[in-house]
Amino acid sequence: MLMTDKMGIIMGMANRFSIAYGIAENLRANGAEIVFTVASEYFKEKIKPIVEEDFGDSPIYICDVSSDGSIAETFQTIEKDRGKQDFIVHSIAFSDKNELKGKYIDTSRENFLNTMNISCFSFVEICKYSKIVLNEEGGSIMALSYYGSQKVFPNYNVMAVAKAALETSVMYAASDLGENNVRVNAISSGPIKTLAASGVGDFSKILEYNRHTAPLKRGVTLEDVGKAAIFLLSDLSSGITGEILYVDCGCNIMGMKLQEN
Repeated sequence: MLMTDKMGIIMGMANRFSIAYGIAENLRANGAEIVFTVASEYFKEKIKPIVEEDFGDSPIYICDVSSDGSIAETFQTIEKDRGKQDFIVHSIAFSDKNELKGKYIDTSRENFLNTMNISCFSFVEICKYSKIVLNEEGGSIMALSYYGSQKVFPNYNVMAVAKAALETSVMYAASDLGENNVRVNAISSGPIKTLAASGVGDFSKILEYNRHTAPLKRGVTLEDVGKAAIFLLSDLSSGITGEILYVDCGCNIMGMKLQEN
């Protein structure tokens, strides 16, 4: 029960296959109270039965991170309704799936900017306005990345660039927020079959390749990521900030092999 008496916000859970769900499940099992945010009324109705069944009375707020002022307004509402929070989890990413195939250099300007805005700049704004909702004593902010930010993965394209920007943002935000005792880190998970991953071409082949080549001879699970999140969001990692934690069963070895070949 490492998160007893802790409260926090999970942004971007889409269904029970989301990495955000695995994190929320482990947080709840360890005693945390959770607030969820989603992008629209559509997603709120979609996850409402899941939240009611698995997370009891956890509230759901709408926060369209692509809209100016939405993050600050949502944090103000949460602080008013639920009080100060101990952690924030950013599990938000988007890119046109039609452009996550073929050549990266064919990415359109519109999709490049939209991908960066939703997948990376939203995290920057969350960090900027975190002072509204986090405890004055400090807290923990966590993002989710992928090894495609470091090595070329087929059909990851502009999302890889957004994740690279996200990881750099983690370091700079950690530097900016350190004086407020706010730690900023990220988990880079191995490939998991999620709604977001389904938009990546040939993703099933990457999963299968990983199962055979990863040192642990299996793919990473939602539970694996959830347990790692408990570490980064709890007092166990009180001296860790600006870091990217790889939870991948050795999946990055696959990335290296793809690069070498």
